[in-house]
Amino acid sequence: MASPEFKVDVSTLVNDFHLETIYMPENPAPITSAELNRPGLQIVGFFEYFNPTRIQIFGMTETTYMQGMTGMARESSLRAIFEQNIPAIIVTHGCNVFPEMLELAKEYNTTVLRTQSLTSVFTSALIAYLNTKLAPRITRHGVLVEVYGEGIFIMGESGVGKSETAVELMKRGHRLVADDAVEIRRVSAISLVGAAPEIIRHFIEIRGIGVVDVERIFGAGAVKDSEKIDMVIHLEAWQKGKQYDRLGLVDEYTNILGLDIPSLTIPVRPGRNLAIIVEVAAMNNRQKKMGYNAAEELNRRIMERMGN
Repeated sequence: MASPEFKVDVSTLVNDFHLETIYMPENPAPITSAELNRPGLQIVGFFEYFNPTRIQIFGMTETTYMQGMTGMARESSLRAIFEQNIPAIIVTHGCNVFPEMLELAKEYNTTVLRTQSLTSVFTSALIAYLNTKLAPRITRHGVLVEVYGEGIFIMGESGVGKSETAVELMKRGHRLVADDAVEIRRVSAISLVGAAPEIIRHFIEIRGIGVVDVERIFGAGAVKDSEKIDMVIHLEAWQKGKQYDRLGLVDEYTNILGLDIPSLTIPVRPGRNLAIIVEVAAMNNRQKKMGYNAAEELNRRIMERMGN
């Protein structure tokens, strides 16, 4: 899932996971792959399909096996791994770092880190972290809000009422994630996560008023740093003569970063309470995910009545 244009600095990784630095070169190689490797087969010399861009994890198993090797054999085995230009080695369980590993790290300018965490716990957390940091991403114009636990991405032309709808939703107890620019990341094969660029986080622009700090006015409970995108709502000015879906039997989707996200098109005209409509859309979307579709249920009842 990682994109080659994104990377994670080793120093950031050290700070975020509180890792012990055994050796770090002056210009350490950045992390560009979200996948990890436990070099069991590589220790014994098998490098077929080996991906050198992955962080190498030395756990209790690898360390114990290498302890039984002679110093010369251990140096030869580790050298073959370092020769692949790997970005870093992380030793888990607080295991001792072999002198041969430290010498080779200096020779090949390769970072070596250590954690006291168990291998399985650490690797799970690190993969999730890297999947987020290295995820493919785009920035889209719109507003992202959390409504009843559903991430709703509101799109539409400028001035259609996206920000005003978000303000009304916050007054009703929901939360703002991003206004105007939404950074969207594909963090897995089935999910997107949206957030605001740091410089405009928790700010919202309302025409006629200007920029408002949502956290200061509505409180910390009215904002959220990121949220999974469960639904896309397109707001558009009501077009006379255009046929809008009134039953919901046909599912619509908006493709973002290769994923099809359930979507609705909501016409905007004076007198329509968009905040309530978004609330209902969020609850209805949740019901659909739980297996209940009101439109299909109504259609079933009609077909049964016609069959009698």
